[in-house]
Amino acid sequence: MVEQTPQRKSPDRLDAVFHALSDPTRRLMLRSLAGGDRTVGELAAPFRMSFAGAAKHVKTLERSGLIRRTVRGRTHICRLEPAALANANAWFRYYARFWEQSLDALEAVLREEDAARGKPSRKARKLPQQKDRLNEHH
Repeated sequence: MVEQTPQRKSPDRLDAVFHALSDPTRRLMLRSLAGGDRTVGELAAPFRMSFAGAAKHVKTLERSGLIRRTVRGRTHICRLEPAALANANAWFRYYARFWEQSLDALEAVLREEDAARGKPSRKARKLPQQKDRLNEHH
């Protein structure tokens, strides 16, 4: 059986998502948007940045598909678009099995060493907690 990597509609879109997520200011903007729609000014407020500076970050988030911006008069309203995050999460989940296998193998070696030394067995590691860290929106 041949396994394939997760299908993507556009490789450029996933690259844009990771580029957008690479900046801590944009990650915090996304966290804010997880609580509901925000204006560009509201997104800029915690960062002591100009509207123009915030607008550049918003543009990057918008191009990546992570947010949608609508204009109502002179007000720009931003909304989180979860589909782009879901695509990035699917990419991570596909590769997570590789590091999980490595961690499982390491745990097995450590248990064997403990058994050889007569030490009590190590408690099982909870890999789902490690997965949850990937799902946090930092």
